[in-house]
Amino acid sequence: MKPIFTGWVVLFLALIVSLSNSYALCVNVPTANLRGGPGEGYEAIWKVYRYMPLLKVGASLSGDWYAVKDVDGEVEWVHKSLVSSRDRCAVVKTDTARIRTGPGLKYPQKYNEPAVKYESFKVVQVKRKWVQVADGQNRLGWISKDLLWLN
Repeated sequence: MKPIFTGWVVLFLALIVSLSNSYALCVNVPTANLRGGPGEGYEAIWKVYRYMPLLKVGASLSGDWYAVKDVDGEVEWVHKSLVSSRDRCAVVKTDTARIRTGPGLKYPQKYNEPAVKYESFKVVQVKRKWVQVADGQNRLGWISKDLLWLN
């Protein structure tokens, strides 16, 4: 494992190199490890799933690893092959979020159980304060925008 100081220097240099190059990304594979530095030799900090939204805030000097900010505001590293800017994604940022059949409180819950914190979705459309989402099985539902972190 690399010394903490070295990791911070690498992060600082990467952020300087691409500070003006921030944009939204989504995990595009079933699972991905977010790491403490730009390489497989760094500790896996968090395992995330398809459609997890991330904000690119930097890149390694090689360009193969992206420094990304997550829903909690933490910065980790992910290999560029595991993410894409093609889709828009969302993650539940509260303990739970009811999934509804339409965009509003008047619509019934779609499932008996609510979505839970860190559950991620592909964004299909946004209608005022509601977001239509698709899960990994492409099932559709609506969640209040206030309960989500969108990229």
